[in-house]
Amino acid sequence: MKREISSWFSPALQIDMPIVAYGDYGFALLLVPTAAADYLEYERFQLIESLAPYINSGKVRVFSINSINKESWMNKEMEGAHKAIRQNQFNNYIFNEVIPFIKTNTSQETPIILCGASFGALHSMNLFLKRPDIIDGVIAMSGVYDLSEYADGYWDDQVYLNSPAHYIPNLQDEWYLNNIRNSKHIHILTGGGDYEDPSATAKFSEILKSKNIEHDASIWGKEWKHDWPTWRAMLPLYLETKF
Repeated sequence: MKREISSWFSPALQIDMPIVAYGDYGFALLLVPTAAADYLEYERFQLIESLAPYINSGKVRVFSINSINKESWMNKEMEGAHKAIRQNQFNNYIFNEVIPFIKTNTSQETPIILCGASFGALHSMNLFLKRPDIIDGVIAMSGVYDLSEYADGYWDDQVYLNSPAHYIPNLQDEWYLNNIRNSKHIHILTGGGDYEDPSATAKFSEILKSKNIEHDASIWGKEWKHDWPTWRAMLPLYLETKF
């Protein structure tokens, strides 16, 4: 499997941000890490290995980035307003730096699907919903879509605008709604076992239904816990059956 690491100093984040790419061809799958993890997390926990047949066959080219959650929602010493500012800087990093990087290294026509597990699921969903014109879909695994779960009681407009469970019910702009509705790949998955929150998937599915947004919501059984074996089973299955 071809593996390439790149890095640049991010104007949005003002730090060096590495990115790793696996494979040569196929649609682009952009992985967003869980919690406070880094760009090699999905490799360390063998999720990349589980995708190897699809990477090696040219079905998908996988990219993985660093999180900055330790500089925002996972930083207990940081003011809430500053966490929200850092979140918006991360969003801009994705939209203005990572997406163009992927397009340059694939093609302008290559579809880009975001994917993440746990906190990465919330980020992936939020990023897709904000820019459905440049991101083609999302696979969100074991997520909650309410940012207040991570905000430690802080609330302002910027928390609201990064919390899909809050802003999507109020979204009226037809440009956004039509671009979101045009996606054929909105997949929300969760297990039903230890440390999972299947009610979050069910609630967010109802929100999407209320906006006539077609999507695929799946709640697996209680044997599927909030852990890597679940995600190593989920993601290859969806690449096999949905793409």
